[in-house]
Amino acid sequence: MTLDEAKQKIIDAGLILEAEGQGDLTRGHVSMRVPGDPSLFIMKPHSYGFDEITMENIVLCNLDGEKVGGGGRRHSEVFIHSEIFKVRPDVMSVIHSHPTHAVALSATGKQLQPISQPAAAFCDGLPYYNDTINLIRSKELGTGVAKALGSCKAVLMRNHGVALVGKTVEESTILAIMLDNACKIQLLAEAAGGIGEIFPAAVIKALHDAITQAEQYTINFEFLRRKFLRQTAR
Repeated sequence: MTLDEAKQKIIDAGLILEAEGQGDLTRGHVSMRVPGDPSLFIMKPHSYGFDEITMENIVLCNLDGEKVGGGGRRHSEVFIHSEIFKVRPDVMSVIHSHPTHAVALSATGKQLQPISQPAAAFCDGLPYYNDTINLIRSKELGTGVAKALGSCKAVLMRNHGVALVGKTVEESTILAIMLDNACKIQLLAEAAGGIGEIFPAAVIKALHDAITQAEQYTINFEFLRRKFLRQTAR
């Protein structure tokens, strides 16, 4: 993959995330390691929405969170990305957003239960980051988020938002959507009278393995990209 192809992935991810309600004005961000150089990553710029990312305003940063290229302004919460990339060599993409239902569930302090297909994707762990509700504007706070995330796919940042990771931009994007859907379903189930019997762990694990295949992320990312293009062509 070339750098321009990677930038296009970031642009497409932003369009999808905005269309799926992950935007929260200009406050979310998505990043991806530079192909062939894991010490650098590209990222959505400050002051723009997910759907306003362009080839020109994408920011290039190093693992210290410093801007080293690109036309846009660096996000103040860059340290969520840089500190995760430092300790997770398996991670190629990071997303931070403030999805409504995930924030609501995080405010309860409850664990996500495997009561839906999207929730099953996180049955291997969905930890909490509890240190602050504030913006993650320092390396120290970014390190705290990365530590709370551990080896998991995502972390609930209590009363604030989420951080999600993936081996590809497609994976992190689809996981962001699945996590908010899972939280929404759980909140609805609890409001409707409570959660009933949960399927055995082995059944949930089998479902997890089926829906977290790399192909699943690519297929659904491409579906949402085509859907966005169809809607904007009308």
